[in-house]
Amino acid sequence: MADQKKMVEDITAMDVDFSKWYTDVVKKAELADYSSVKGCMVIRPYGYAIWENIQKDLDARFKELGHENVYMPMFIPEGLLQKEKDHVEGFAPECAWVTFGGESQLTERLAIRPTSETLFCEHYKNIIHSYRDLPKLYNQWCNVVRWEKTTRPFLRTSEFLWQEGHTMHATAEEARAETRRMHQCYEDFYRETLAIPPVVGRKTEKEKFAGAEETYTIEAMMHNGVALQGGTSHYFGDGFSRAFDITFTDKDNQLKHPFQTSWGVSTRMIGALIMIHGDDNGLVLPPKVAPIQVAIIPIAMHKPGVLEKASELFDALKKQFRVKLDDSDNSPGWKFSEYEMKGVPLRLEIGPKDIEKNQCVLVRRDNREKRFVSLDNLAEEIENALAAVHHALYEKAQQNLIEKTFTAHNYEEFLDIAANHPGFIRAMWCGDTECEEKLKDVTGGVKSRCIPFQEEHISDVCVCCGKPAKHMVIWGRQY
Repeated sequence: MADQKKMVEDITAMDVDFSKWYTDVVKKAELADYSSVKGCMVIRPYGYAIWENIQKDLDARFKELGHENVYMPMFIPEGLLQKEKDHVEGFAPECAWVTFGGESQLTERLAIRPTSETLFCEHYKNIIHSYRDLPKLYNQWCNVVRWEKTTRPFLRTSEFLWQEGHTMHATAEEARAETRRMHQCYEDFYRETLAIPPVVGRKTEKEKFAGAEETYTIEAMMHNGVALQGGTSHYFGDGFSRAFDITFTDKDNQLKHPFQTSWGVSTRMIGALIMIHGDDNGLVLPPKVAPIQVAIIPIAMHKPGVLEKASELFDALKKQFRVKLDDSDNSPGWKFSEYEMKGVPLRLEIGPKDIEKNQCVLVRRDNREKRFVSLDNLAEEIENALAAVHHALYEKAQQNLIEKTFTAHNYEEFLDIAANHPGFIRAMWCGDTECEEKLKDVTGGVKSRCIPFQEEHISDVCVCCGKPAKHMVIWGRQY
């Protein structure tokens, strides 16, 4: 147990310094490391394995809904990026530019893609001609570059991994339905796979995606009450289609512009997993994305039959679960600490006395509950335990969300909550961007997160200016 205490001491406690705790977990759990390029990270195998599990789950959901994967170039000619005015203005401050190819200066700068709407539009112009060509339901898994001023591993990095869906439709109704459908897909994924309760709604005009008519968002609350935008889905109308002169001949033989959507999530979700489920001992991973779901630890493995039995269990369980057998010469205490820090949902201990009794010990990472389990129905017990871990993580995160969501009826209450109670603030808003900007300025960073789909009537007037209110808004600080 001395080894375990030492391991825990290496991680700063959450309530001492949450930011340092986060960085400690990223480094100690070997999720990522810093690189020689400022703002860029090395995603280590354990961190990348989490991303692969996320990718596998989402990719299956997308394909079930009819989407196909493609890959676009990573370079965007400046002239192409300039075609949609609002879009380029929104991304210009974050663009990284290539000006030389080898030793020759380029005649036109190339942006390293911050997002790929313009590239997809260029391609769609070449392949969409008739209503029979629609809808086009494309997605790509790739990296993007946004030159961030302040960076933190997984949360904000100059280069990150993501998926971006880009679809084209014959009618506005179809495109709006797709926008909402993919937002629902993300919401289901957050609940069912990440064990995170999402706050869902529509972004305000000020906060919507550059070039979009409407943006729907997934907002997640971290353990410390700070928000993290977890995914967005955008309806573009036919703005990009007109800018890029994309047309098709409809059933009525009329030339029309198609309607567009885009939607995306990124490796930022790994940051959310850390800050929502983690504790002072490290990661706590939801079973569906955990690289290792069960760690098998032989106890007194030098004794006859122990390692053989552990290997037998490994061979039987690996067909159904992601399992690791740790037969290294490290002490059991060190191994307990290692897999606890890495957030492995279940630990399976097996020793000579267990073998005699045809049992093993199952230990849950989330609450450290220990149970003796018969080897005769071990797979079923593990399956039930993993489901219980997922449910418990979701309920704990839901409780944190409830406890850190407050209601402001007037300006004074809003300022008091913003200053003294980290979390989300429910408050009425008149719809004026000036009030959004004022509240952000006077609170030092509290912004509108979304207009929830299920609005409540808190009062008749805006919490900022006192004019008639149009919407209830969820406000909060963000990463």
